[in-house]
Amino acid sequence: MILDTDSSRTITRPDTAAGPRAVPRLAHNGPVNAFAPTGPTDPRDPSNPSAPSGAADPLTDPLAAFTALRAPEGTALLTELRSYDPAQELATATRLRRSHPAALVSAALGQARLRQRAVAKFGAEDAYRMFFTPNGVEQATRTSVATYRAGRFAAAGVRSVADLCCGIGGDAIALARGGISVLAVDRDPLTAEVARANAAALGLDALIEVRCADVTEIDTAAYDAVFVDPARRGGRGRIFDPEAYSPPLSWATGAALKAPRAALKIAPGVPHEAVPAQAEAEWISDGGDVKEAVLWFGEGFTAGSYRATLLPAGATLSAPAALPAPPVGPVGRYLHEPDGAVIRAHLVADIVERSGGRLIDETIAYVTSDEPYDSPYTSAYEITDRLPFNMKKLKALLRERKVGVLTVKKRGSAVEPEELRRKMKLQGPNAATVFLTRAAGAPTMLIGHPVRPERP
Repeated sequence: MILDTDSSRTITRPDTAAGPRAVPRLAHNGPVNAFAPTGPTDPRDPSNPSAPSGAADPLTDPLAAFTALRAPEGTALLTELRSYDPAQELATATRLRRSHPAALVSAALGQARLRQRAVAKFGAEDAYRMFFTPNGVEQATRTSVATYRAGRFAAAGVRSVADLCCGIGGDAIALARGGISVLAVDRDPLTAEVARANAAALGLDALIEVRCADVTEIDTAAYDAVFVDPARRGGRGRIFDPEAYSPPLSWATGAALKAPRAALKIAPGVPHEAVPAQAEAEWISDGGDVKEAVLWFGEGFTAGSYRATLLPAGATLSAPAALPAPPVGPVGRYLHEPDGAVIRAHLVADIVERSGGRLIDETIAYVTSDEPYDSPYTSAYEITDRLPFNMKKLKALLRERKVGVLTVKKRGSAVEPEELRRKMKLQGPNAATVFLTRAAGAPTMLIGHPVRPERP
């Protein structure tokens, strides 16, 4: 097994078990998807001079505030705030409170901020029509990944899905756009209302039924497939134990095994030993960043297999079972850096075999070869120098090569790129890449440059 959690950056000179178990009562989704229209002008803030005295403003209730945002006055405010500058929020709030209730202004500003954040996941056209909660934005599947997953469901012949723990409705939207009818379920009343509003805002309410209910009480027998996206955040941040998800992975697996087909969205760092034997496990990256893992069950999916899928290209690497440990050998002329999804899926051995290469160390996910190898699953570099770890030697080499732009990549090294930046005085017109890593167990520095193969 390859253990690899390190990162890279560019420096420039300017600077489970298969069967269901007893399930504890599910945590309420409120803390996960809480609507929080707070800010400098929030009437709940005692320092706010505009806060009303006496009875509480009804808009401090999250559902009431959300309902007000969908009314004509709230809609007009959101339209006006589409392109507002968050750095000018205090001035904007002061101006808007002259003609609108302070609580409504606060809610609208909070929603405007969330929409701006959501653009990265949903695109501007959808994000500025949809509604969000803070954790809803954080946990929602980005459109590219949700669309890919909906496509796999459709290709398997699925025409109806029970989307359990639907959140703000990101996956339900992608499924409906793929022509699949959806029952979207969330226990939190506000979250369910937001999902319902999003279906209506995007013209998909004929295909999406939203229900506020405990997912453990939903009968999914009438649906072709089940999709479960358990909450993986709690009061202290991310949850890494699959049995601490809400609902737990064991319950979700039990629900999946009762359905003709199913998919469970889980964290990409899930231990392989936690993957049920009946599941096909897939890791998905988008633009080079690993976004999630999905466990697929039922007809059309291969139990016990592993997949790595790279978006937006849609390239998929798969193996029917866990692969044997690849060979280890000396650093050759070329170094290949596998995509994170390939590493998470434990498919680096497949890259070694395809490239005719070897690992530089049994615990490091760098593949080396003597001949060039072009693959959508790796980034290739031509290595010009190999040095024992020594900052002074590296500094002298970079000065000799007149390197002014340096990309630093690290796997298996304790050195931080910022530390390297402080010690290297980069000057010159040339660029280089340095790998801080281990080779055959020894701290090593590899210097080279990206290989850019000519494509037809």
